[in-house]
Amino acid sequence: MAETSRVSVREATVELLRAFDMTTVFGNPGSTELKFFRAWPQDFRYVVGLQESCVVAVADGYAQARGTAAFVNLHSAAGVGHGLGSVFTAFRNHTPLVITAGQQTRAMFPTDPYLYASDAAGSRNPTCEVERRARTGCGRTSAAIQRAYHVAMQRPRGPVFVSIPEDDWDAHAEPTPIRRVIADVEPAATGLDEIAEALLGASAPALVVGASADQDGAWDHALALAKRLGAVVWTSPMVARVGFPEDHRLYAGHLPPLRQPLADKLAPHDVVVVIGAPVFTYHVHTGGEFMKPGTRLYLLTDDPQEAARAAIGTAVIGSLRPALQGILQRLGHGEPKAQSGRVLLPAPSPVDGLDGNLVLATLNRALPDDALIVEEAPTHRGALWDHLRVRSPGRFFAGSSGGLGWAVAAAPGVALAHPGRPVASVVGDGSALFGIQALWTAAQWKLPVTFVILNNRGYAALKSFGRMLGIPGAPGHDLDGIDFCDLARGFGCEASRVTTADALEPVLRDAIASGRTALVDVQLDAASIKLY
Repeated sequence: MAETSRVSVREATVELLRAFDMTTVFGNPGSTELKFFRAWPQDFRYVVGLQESCVVAVADGYAQARGTAAFVNLHSAAGVGHGLGSVFTAFRNHTPLVITAGQQTRAMFPTDPYLYASDAAGSRNPTCEVERRARTGCGRTSAAIQRAYHVAMQRPRGPVFVSIPEDDWDAHAEPTPIRRVIADVEPAATGLDEIAEALLGASAPALVVGASADQDGAWDHALALAKRLGAVVWTSPMVARVGFPEDHRLYAGHLPPLRQPLADKLAPHDVVVVIGAPVFTYHVHTGGEFMKPGTRLYLLTDDPQEAARAAIGTAVIGSLRPALQGILQRLGHGEPKAQSGRVLLPAPSPVDGLDGNLVLATLNRALPDDALIVEEAPTHRGALWDHLRVRSPGRFFAGSSGGLGWAVAAAPGVALAHPGRPVASVVGDGSALFGIQALWTAAQWKLPVTFVILNNRGYAALKSFGRMLGIPGAPGHDLDGIDFCDLARGFGCEASRVTTADALEPVLRDAIASGRTALVDVQLDAASIKLY
């Protein structure tokens, strides 16, 4: 074959990305990535974020909503540094991302040139350990990206980083066949036997369902298991996805991220099976017991690390759909024991004021059945679980790292993954400001995202914790003088402000029904906060 007819690394990578359905590229372009953009293919789309943390979060929302890996292109070491907070969130979310960054030309490496880093993620940065890295050789970039894709898609899934010297793109590519990897892991039969036997003998079984049940497409399997057993179903603490219908008669609610209160909730149950969640995620240390003596706990997980660090119980590792199918087969048919879930709280009244409870109950009424929800409102999460019902799979998304700014950026990614479906991004004012540039991305793509800002003009969750810990009046908790409507219009979005309870529902309904990118700034009344 003539030298001029050989395929370049760039051309081979484009074909690879087509094969893996990664023709949407998320990035913020820089000089060391320019050669990747040469002769940009017409069937690809490039989604720009105005800051790298937003870029990664938009890609995270897109990948989660589609259930497959997304391709991210960052700029050199500093760009990766900007994005690391969202990379950590993607790691905790178990989101498959192939994250690339432009490295300087190979010939310049010995002199540590401008934009160069010995490790593009920052070798001394503690968060770099969350990334699984695949390094390239000249002409082998497409092979490294393929390896990164397969690693990202291996359960429990996560982000993978590839550093690419800029001169690699024009090099001749070594032949790299495109491969498939089937990633389901069959759980051990002995483990499923033990769980099924325990459930058959239980007098008051309970299920605790986590994010991985939704990610793994196991929603219907968890529902079938609950119905077969008549088991009460809880959602795991600090959950990023919802894996069970919250309007079902067996649904009991969300477990608190506090050790003794959680143990008290599960105390009536003699057998507890946790499905796709850690055992357990706690927010603050309160002491107390992990579980009532005599209660047997089992964990079904696709994450070996979750299995290893669980404080109690017997863990069985494997993909959740085959695990639940195996348990259902072992249980056979039978008469379920009668249990009941939670008693729903009455809808809040407008006369009680414009607070988080009223906003979330009103949003629950205003959202159409096919709407998607992206949430980051830590101050109001208790109100969200009390009043906003997730009734179908793949509908709810949240960040699981504890960082801020993810949801306002992830929402455009979720909308890109499901064209035409309305998306509501429910965020606190403090959270929104960590990723506010993402409004521009949503507006540029004319996405039907309604950003609902729960505006209490400060870090109200932190103030609440301060009161709990006896540290009232700590500095840096107030956010006065910020006009979210002006910010939204500046980024190209429509904007409305709500200051009274009677105006709330019409404004929300109009924004959602418009099909346009809109922000609703809800000025909340001062009120006590229910964190959990």
